[in-house]
Amino acid sequence: MAIYEWKSFSSDETKAFAEKLGERLQPGDLLTLEGDLGAGKTTFTKGLGKGLGVKRTINSPTFTIMKEYQGRFPFYHMDVYRLEDSDEDLGFEEYFEGSGVTVVEWAQFIKEFLPAERLDITINYKDDSTRLLTLQSRSEHFEEICKEIIV
Repeated sequence: MAIYEWKSFSSDETKAFAEKLGERLQPGDLLTLEGDLGAGKTTFTKGLGKGLGVKRTINSPTFTIMKEYQGRFPFYHMDVYRLEDSDEDLGFEEYFEGSGVTVVEWAQFIKEFLPAERLDITINYKDDSTRLLTLQSRSEHFEEICKEIIV
């Protein structure tokens, strides 16, 4: 388990970084995405989707909990913020162990359902345009990807 940091100086840089990451993902990969409101989680997810070959517009699934997109393989975008203080299992394993890539915003609210092997990403404000992305690799697979994209 290693931790990597990368600074983004614009939303375009954040998208480009996430796109590089998305190009390297494979079915069954799970990413968690944490950060303050407005820090760039959805911007990051748009870049990730582009890297996965998604053509549709990606937006936050805040009111629906999960949106599914098709790229090279299925891409599941979950926002579990509304599940705070809930212990309801909504069938997460089907997505986490399925044939697509899953990104979960506000994953701390469903910690007990998360598999051990994943990539945890936190986006923090540094100033109005600068963000610090912290990536915590929780498998050799994600370790290799982080080494490739963080130069």
